[in-house]
Amino acid sequence: MFLTLQVILNTITIMTMTKRFFMALFAVSLIALSAVAEDKQAEATFATKSHDFGTIQEEKGPVSCTFEFTNTGDKPLLIIDAIASCGCTRPEFPTKPIKPGKKGKIKVTFSPIGRPGAFKKTVKVKTNGKERTTTLRIHGTVTPKQ
Repeated sequence: MFLTLQVILNTITIMTMTKRFFMALFAVSLIALSAVAEDKQAEATFATKSHDFGTIQEEKGPVSCTFEFTNTGDKPLLIIDAIASCGCTRPEFPTKPIKPGKKGKIKVTFSPIGRPGAFKKTVKVKTNGKERTTTLRIHGTVTPKQ
């Protein structure tokens, strides 16, 4: 009889421990899921991240291209800064927040004056988005003045 009582108590203890384990596991899962669900962020999705100017003539002066992006996140996107790799390259970017689902543009202007030959330049775009820094690239070849 004592052995049967002991077996019953052990079974109840094991069931209680198992129940507590699964309840704790369930609680941890809920906390993890709620943390993921509340992790809303802005996200800049660029249509393209590079531009080939091809061959350009030095005497025709600066050339520009535009990089279009969409905020595919669910919070407003801020372009904090856009930094060119060289003084010959000048980025222009929106200073107002881009709402979720809306588009924005970054204009990049390259000055070929005094820079004959091939060129490769970058613009680092810093945002509050999921990908904090995005690198945009331009390249081409400058034919010198005749």
